[in-house]
Amino acid sequence: MPFRLLVPLGLLCSLLPLHNGAPGPDGTAPDPAYYRERVKAMFYHAYDSYLENAFPYDELRPLTCDGHDTWGSFSLTLIDALDTLLILGNVSEFQRVVEVLQDNVDFDIDVNASVFETNIRVVGGLLSAHLLSKKAGVEVEAGWPCSGPLLRMAEEAARKLLPAFQTPTGMPYGTVNLLHGVNPGETPVTCTAGIGTFIVEFATLSSLTGDPVFEDVARVALMRLWESRSDIGLVGNHIDVLTGKWVAQDAGIGAGVDSYFEYLVKGAILLQDKKLMAMFLEYNKAIRNYTRFDDWYLWVQMYKGTVSMPVFQSLEAYWPGLQSLIGDIDNAMRTFLNYYTVWKQFGGLPEFYNIPQGYTVEKREGYPLRPELIESAMYLYRATGDPTLLELGRDAVESIEKISKVECGFATIKDLRDHKLDNRMESFFLAETVKYLYLLFDPTNFIHNNGSTFDAVITPYGECILGAGGYIFNTEAHPIDPAALHCCRRLKEEQWEVEDLMREFYSLKRNRSRFQKTTMSSRPWEPPAGPGTFSSPENPDGAGEKKPAKQKAPLLSCPSQPFTSKLALLGQVFLDPS
Repeated sequence: MPFRLLVPLGLLCSLLPLHNGAPGPDGTAPDPAYYRERVKAMFYHAYDSYLENAFPYDELRPLTCDGHDTWGSFSLTLIDALDTLLILGNVSEFQRVVEVLQDNVDFDIDVNASVFETNIRVVGGLLSAHLLSKKAGVEVEAGWPCSGPLLRMAEEAARKLLPAFQTPTGMPYGTVNLLHGVNPGETPVTCTAGIGTFIVEFATLSSLTGDPVFEDVARVALMRLWESRSDIGLVGNHIDVLTGKWVAQDAGIGAGVDSYFEYLVKGAILLQDKKLMAMFLEYNKAIRNYTRFDDWYLWVQMYKGTVSMPVFQSLEAYWPGLQSLIGDIDNAMRTFLNYYTVWKQFGGLPEFYNIPQGYTVEKREGYPLRPELIESAMYLYRATGDPTLLELGRDAVESIEKISKVECGFATIKDLRDHKLDNRMESFFLAETVKYLYLLFDPTNFIHNNGSTFDAVITPYGECILGAGGYIFNTEAHPIDPAALHCCRRLKEEQWEVEDLMREFYSLKRNRSRFQKTTMSSRPWEPPAGPGTFSSPENPDGAGEKKPAKQKAPLLSCPSQPFTSKLALLGQVFLDPS
């Protein structure tokens, strides 16, 4: 029996009048071109409202038509929306915003900022925009993509986060002061996702800048979480980064954990790292053994596997998209359809949904226009072409416009039961929700490139291929071109040879009166110790290092379809006494 016959339409029936692009009596799927234009109109209604009423604040308050700072003071919505502008085809506004950000954003400020949010939204957004700059018609400087103003901004922001990683475990604090570092009284309790969601941005930054410190600290944090898993293979929700002791022992795939699993998969693909993928697959076995029930995923005690919360969280809706990245399409579709029933029941996903009772959880009835279910629909539609996934996109457009559209943008839905609104429009609405909707309905977008077209770019390290597809989205839906990681680095042997030649050149310059060549050093060049330099926990002194042998092509291959997954994080969800 078709799935749609099993699902009560509930509240959504009153929200969805038939449009020209909606399925007709013959069951035809929604018209992608029609909904693509609807989504574009949604974006500009929200984006223009932010510019007119909220800039330079971080986010728009749509009910009072003003702005406020939320995650720092970075004009965050502008950074988050930048790559969406290009995906929608607006190169002129992309170019203008690049100039605005260079002139107005300053990270040398006395602000306490979330390490997690600053990384995924600011560092990720700037890196993505940097790598897309040439495609957007920006006049890039010589040496791009290995240099550029947006890259320097991303590096500056990331360096402000590094003091958070200076803990006995290597796992970062959750908050850092951008001017003074970690405050003396800062809590050492950090959620799992706040520790394990750095490898995509930080490895990209290390590859583009040549400074390994970013990737190094991200890898250490990942490994410390891996080493802290329970005997049954699960991780909890919050951990003390000073002692390594679990504070909240609820294990699941949702808030507080989510993007840790996501970044193991995406880090494996981005870096062609079989170890990261093996780690995820081990977690996946434990998750299926202890938390999955009838294609729902519950919360369990991490040491015993007993159910602690039989709820579905809206943030968990990224999981089918992540399953699609490892080829588990059948399980992904079954779980997606479960989540879609909840959407149909309410016209959105409540933050918490009690699975046995089939209803919302008290004080968790809201829907802040999150992207996760739409994101999974985009992944799965690319994999299957199933028209049910376009129907979810149609439902999202219709219900968001019907319930949350106001004069100054789109407002968070405070309660899905009575459609009360809250005075906030999160920056991820433009970074993710609208972007995934548009990509769901735009099969020929450059993001979906299958390798048939590409750009050849000359860098200081030789020719490099960009724009061939396989984009990996960070957890804020900022696309990273994996090929870019190979544009600014050589094999270690070649790097050492170039550095030795440069050293010889400057030595000759100093001793030109002798007209004598110096002897090239056979030892690899090492950066001087100083700010931002971390030593490897496995080999702190670098003793006994050898030049790596040439490696064979890795077994993991970069697929041609895009990769994306996002979970905006409710880091305190299990510590909230309410």
